[in-house]
Amino acid sequence: MEVHNVLGKGFSEIVYGDALVSELNENGVPFEREKKFEITYKGQKLAHNYYADFVIDNKIIVELKAIESLTSNHTKQVLNYLAASKMKLGLLVNFGEDSLSYKRVVL
Repeated sequence: MEVHNVLGKGFSEIVYGDALVSELNENGVPFEREKKFEITYKGQKLAHNYYADFVIDNKIIVELKAIESLTSNHTKQVLNYLAASKMKLGLLVNFGEDSLSYKRVVL
C-alpha cells in the first residue's frame, strides 16, 4: 500500500518493483527478486524458465502489474508460477488502477 500511496499510478512495473524492494528492505522482510523457476516436462528440464517478480520468505509469490485492469490471464500466470515453484500462495498486485488492486491466488 505504501508504494502505491507514495507513487500513485502511471509508472512502469519496474519502478514499482524497485520501490517495493526499498519497502521490503526497510521492514526486514526476506525476499528474492526475479526468482527463477525451472519447468520440467516428463522429468526433463525445459529450456525456458519462469521468473517470479518476487518471492517473499520462500512462501509467497508476488507478481506485479502496472496495467489498466487485471484479467484471468494474469491469474493463470500466477497459477503457473505456483505450479512450477511448488508454492501454494501467490499475490497478484496491480499498481495501474486508481486504487491499488490485488488478488490472492491459491493453488
